[in-house]
Amino acid sequence: MTALHNEVHQTDILIVGAGVCGLMAATVLTAHKRNVTLIDKGRSVGGRMATRRIDKGCADHGAQFFTVRDARFGRFVEQWLSEGIIFVWSHGWSDGSLADAPSDGHPRYAVHGGMNRLTQHIAAQVEAQGGVIHTGVRVEAVAPEGDGWSVVAENGAVFAARSVVLTAPVPQALALLDAGNTPLTASDRAALERIRYAPCLCGLFVIDGEVHLPAPGAVQRPEHDFPWIADNQRKGISPRVPIITVHASPAWSEMHYEDPDDVLCEAFERAMRPWLAPDAWILEEQVKRWRYATPTVLHPERMLKIAAHAPLYIGGDAFGAPRVEGAALSGLAIGEALLA
Repeated sequence: MTALHNEVHQTDILIVGAGVCGLMAATVLTAHKRNVTLIDKGRSVGGRMATRRIDKGCADHGAQFFTVRDARFGRFVEQWLSEGIIFVWSHGWSDGSLADAPSDGHPRYAVHGGMNRLTQHIAAQVEAQGGVIHTGVRVEAVAPEGDGWSVVAENGAVFAARSVVLTAPVPQALALLDAGNTPLTASDRAALERIRYAPCLCGLFVIDGEVHLPAPGAVQRPEHDFPWIADNQRKGISPRVPIITVHASPAWSEMHYEDPDDVLCEAFERAMRPWLAPDAWILEEQVKRWRYATPTVLHPERMLKIAAHAPLYIGGDAFGAPRVEGAALSGLAIGEALLA
């Protein structure tokens, strides 16, 4: 991953967003020797495949695991398993009752060292195949120019590309197109404006003491205000210290999204406290806000190709199917479409 200067950067295909969707599209394209550049506003690749270092450990605070339903994604998962990048964490979760954790036959995969390590692994392979990745680049506008596109970044860098892929959450992608005065057909705009997301508030807590979450270290209660509580030490990614991840439900997150961090931490702690030993202490706490965490109204196809003068595709986990696998399948579809 390289630093940027303020000149114009030429590329054949520019991918905005180096999360799972963008990286999988780049995987397809660089495997066929296409000239591909990825840019991302984050300090690292990954998007919601996010792992944070806290105290002497680390915690996943975005995606917690992923599953496989589609053979196209499954082929990559088998490769990552064989390489020792990922592992099967569970086949189901306890709901907090005395009953055993249910099993639906679908493995839940996690990543050695945290979920972000998987996207770092994919990014390294993209770069090894000739792809270029820039992080810390916040895009301001995507505009038609000549027979391609001009993508302007906040730091003054400009990217000129024949084809563009936007993988940011759709409201952000739309804002970039509007900022560049990119004309959209009524049907394209309606399709994009139809997509909806729910937020997620996340609390991270470093614990001094025992944690008594049921095996394998997590509970999932879909109807609860705090449906997900997990111990990253039991998960295997924070061996030196237990760090608890708590996710709030979409409805609770929407209602409390602007609450101060200390108020949110009090609520997270009340939800988490029954799973801690009476003498356990919280050593450190952090809050993470995900504005576009979960797509709730999806586009029916894996991608949307904008009716424009040059190829421009929009994709992500709101296209075709949600979650990590949906983002991956969207990226694969976009990569294959650009090859064609």
